[in-house]
Amino acid sequence: MAEFTLELNDDQKQVRDWLNGFAKDVIRPAAAEWDEREETPWPVIQEAAKVGIYSLDFYAQQFFDPTGLGIPMALEELFWGDAGIALSIVGTGLAAVGVLANGTEEQIGTWIPQMYGDVDDVKVAAFCSSEPDAGSDVGAMRTRAVYDEAKDEWVLNGTKTWATNGGIAGVHVVVAVVDQELGSKGHASFIVPPQTPGLSQGQKFKKHGIRASHTAEVVLEDARVPGHCLLGGKEKLDERLARAHERAKAGGERVKNAAMATFEASRPAVGAMAVGTARAAYEVALDYATTRSQFGRPIIDNQGIAFQLADMRTQIDAARLLVWRASWMAATGKPFTSAEGSMSKLYASETAKKVTAQAIQILGGNGFTREYPVERMHRDAAIYTIFEGTSEIQRLVIARTLSGMPIR
Repeated sequence: MAEFTLELNDDQKQVRDWLNGFAKDVIRPAAAEWDEREETPWPVIQEAAKVGIYSLDFYAQQFFDPTGLGIPMALEELFWGDAGIALSIVGTGLAAVGVLANGTEEQIGTWIPQMYGDVDDVKVAAFCSSEPDAGSDVGAMRTRAVYDEAKDEWVLNGTKTWATNGGIAGVHVVVAVVDQELGSKGHASFIVPPQTPGLSQGQKFKKHGIRASHTAEVVLEDARVPGHCLLGGKEKLDERLARAHERAKAGGERVKNAAMATFEASRPAVGAMAVGTARAAYEVALDYATTRSQFGRPIIDNQGIAFQLADMRTQIDAARLLVWRASWMAATGKPFTSAEGSMSKLYASETAKKVTAQAIQILGGNGFTREYPVERMHRDAAIYTIFEGTSEIQRLVIARTLSGMPIR
């Protein structure tokens, strides 16, 4: 078992510096343009594919880092470059992880390569879970999957929302209800192959931030997928549903705790994204404060500015430490007895909002213009307190974990 350490090893440092160089040289110069265009930055994704960043192999290497620090380190550097473009690069990973976690070896080998495409023809994939009336309340999901035994097909109906790459993806991974009596335990995941009749893009959202990342509704109207597109297979699903029915009769507490552990393990990744954005804004503000002169001296000489920067750096470092701790705990199988995953996501996301706002304040009028990137960073930071569970949800999870109350 890897010991917790605050020192990256040589391999991790090499990867970090490589990602930082890509973020600096490729992502940042393109950030303002794609934010204004509000379109998927295909040329940047292709560049990421050419150097090996946009690939399953790269993310698998980071995911299986025994220290748990590979993923948060990588996400911090990419989102330090730009949140919208970074999300376009890593968004396919959400769908890939869904297949890796639930699929058979054959499904993994068949579908994940199609999600990424190749260097000359890059593709993206979408993970579709949230619905208009079911965000954090996954038990309220309405999308249904009904098995047509005669044709060995699943028929999907419903509307998904807030889907990254929704509608423009080749492969969609869709979570649907297969057993309504079991609530959130009666869900299953399905591969919807490219060009499947009945799947269409609904509303494309024009967003406040992360505008280079495509977000849209996905509408499913009698979308038929082959039986082999059920992740894990029907035999495994039937066994799982039978166990869930038995556990439900006995109270079902173990199932709830297992689901909660999954969410806890994924939330530090969002925290790492937030740390990257906060760090970027802080660095702009620090550079501005040391080079901008007012009344004959750099504005960092003013205590009001200096103390803000001191607080910003302290909060960023504290957020990173919480993210690293939770990531290490997840990788080494340590139980989240105090909802450490939610803690890291809560603190890092709130820090990003606060730090980016302070950066604008330090730059004054310049910070309010699009001539400087902190305005965009502040808009981007707003998403961190919303997706993967709002800050209010995180506080609820933490409080109920500490008190021993059930988390529903």
